[in-house]
Amino acid sequence: MGLGKQGFVSVGVLFLTTLFLFCAADVHYYEFFVREANFTKLCNTTTLLAVNDSIPGPEIRVHKGDTIFVNVHNQGNYGFTIHWHGVKQPRNPWSDGPENITQCPIQPGTNFTYEVILSDEIGTLWWHAHSDWTRGSVFGPLVILPPENETYPFPEPDGEQIIMLQSWFNQDYKQIIDQALAMGTVPRQPDAYAINGYLGDTTGCPNDTMFSMQVDYGDAYLLRIINAAMNEEKFFAIANHSLTLVAQDASYVDRFTSDYIMISPGQTMDVLLIANQNVGQYYMATRPFSDSSNPPVDLITTGVLLYTNGEGTGLNASSIMLPVENDRNATNNFTSRIRNTNVTQNTPLNVPADSDINRRVYIAIGGNTLPCNTCSNPFGQIRFAASLNNVSFVFPQVDILDAYYNMSTSGVFTEDFPLSPPEFYDFTGNLSGLNTMADTGTKVVMLNYGDAVEIVLQATQTGPGGSHPIHLHGFSFYWVGTGTGNFNNQTDPSTYNLVDPPLINTVHVPGRGWVALRFFANNPGVWFMHCHFDRHASWGMDTVYIVRNGTTAGTSIRPPPFGMPRSLPIGANLRKYFRFSKVLVTFEEVRRSWLPRLGDGFIAITDACLGPVLRVEFGELPSYVVTHLIAATCGGQLDLLERSVEAVVAAS
Repeated sequence: MGLGKQGFVSVGVLFLTTLFLFCAADVHYYEFFVREANFTKLCNTTTLLAVNDSIPGPEIRVHKGDTIFVNVHNQGNYGFTIHWHGVKQPRNPWSDGPENITQCPIQPGTNFTYEVILSDEIGTLWWHAHSDWTRGSVFGPLVILPPENETYPFPEPDGEQIIMLQSWFNQDYKQIIDQALAMGTVPRQPDAYAINGYLGDTTGCPNDTMFSMQVDYGDAYLLRIINAAMNEEKFFAIANHSLTLVAQDASYVDRFTSDYIMISPGQTMDVLLIANQNVGQYYMATRPFSDSSNPPVDLITTGVLLYTNGEGTGLNASSIMLPVENDRNATNNFTSRIRNTNVTQNTPLNVPADSDINRRVYIAIGGNTLPCNTCSNPFGQIRFAASLNNVSFVFPQVDILDAYYNMSTSGVFTEDFPLSPPEFYDFTGNLSGLNTMADTGTKVVMLNYGDAVEIVLQATQTGPGGSHPIHLHGFSFYWVGTGTGNFNNQTDPSTYNLVDPPLINTVHVPGRGWVALRFFANNPGVWFMHCHFDRHASWGMDTVYIVRNGTTAGTSIRPPPFGMPRSLPIGANLRKYFRFSKVLVTFEEVRRSWLPRLGDGFIAITDACLGPVLRVEFGELPSYVVTHLIAATCGGQLDLLERSVEAVVAAS
């Protein structure tokens, strides 16, 4: 997967300060065209939403501290958003991406430009759609190189390779989850798994091929491994070769060598590979890990490591040495070795001490059921659900960030997410007689700027049980503790690692166990937390952390950018709203006919595609002004005007 040059610009900016010339971070521009395209796998052709007609999508390659502008054109059939997984986006939640959390979806025929602000991230991250299951086909890598004047904290590799692990369905991903939610059942299993879009040589279809990576004997290679699978944690190994972990989630770790890795959905791992075996061909392989009573389909997906001049040698399937699917010991043995490293390329260690912690959140992760009068399944009038502290999250119809920023939160969310489980039971033991019905709501956790936060995530045996990959937007956190059984707040904190805990953004919560996380809430905004098993996120295993502004402009949320996607009021009949093509509205039309309909101050007008969006400042008439008028054509072109209504009238 190489870096495409088309549609990409890099701009260097120079500053002269105290007689020295410093080179500031670069600014990069990308164009994403998202549309349906045909893909033939497993001897079937499927139409899927993809970026620039490719799955995985284009690679973004930048340096630490750079800024990226990505203009996303929706040429598909339904709305979606894009999330920049692991990018903290300091003070800029507007471009974080989760649908109806920080923005409304980008509607068909329109576009939106994300501003992706990098800070201390270094290594490998990724981007993906964040609207239901659309990320199954809309995703790609984000490579963050060291600054120009900085080296790796290990010997410079001779080459590198992106390795993206995927779930493959011969069906539109959004359609899969829509059908499952309508019926109240578990979404179906994937048809196959893939490495960089290749299904390997075990599918039975002669047209399916293996991903191939060519190496030279004696050289070192940096593998940038990303688990983009929908619902599967993954083992990965290369036959007869050792793998040395050097980074996780865009932060360097204390290096160690293993025959395999275990990587959760959402996580990224940078791994060094030395091509030191006899010249030939060697399998690379991946399979799921699961400690759940409802495991994913256990398929081994293969690729090939090909030494130069090694084409004549055969592949030996017996050389694939992967742990079995339910090998908890293999998973724990690998994850327990991950530690932070004290290198200058990393962010200085800043773990909140025990005396710093002023906000504790203890969360029980649950599998649940909810009543469903319209569901059609063998289980009666119920549907599968999931929860955090027995609250199954309900996505609002307008985005939480906009409601919070504009102080119009009524009917959108409440600030009463429970900070501990509403009922304490034997989370990892005997659950007989336990009521698994969940409450529902859009409940958030409020944090003050600078709070020292500890979150304990407790796996439970409700539902199928098992482990969970939990991701927090807007932050990397220190993974300070883990254990088996039920968390004990009197004794377990004494086992915390406060010396060299890894700094990550997605954590593996072991089945029948717990993890403890710590961070300082120094990023104001609205930040989503959810399970990265997408079926669980769709069922409600989510919540939101809102970090209030600090006392200065530099510790407060930035103003929203122009052109944020907007939605119509719930259940709106589009035809009853005013329609026009190129005719600008008059002040009288706004005053007489639109203001009573504005609600929170936003309205979208549409005919065949998204029309103008008005943001109205409330006040005494006639002091209403239209501060932004965005005239969108079906081709997605945007004209941005900053004019008062009087100026608009004069111009027309």
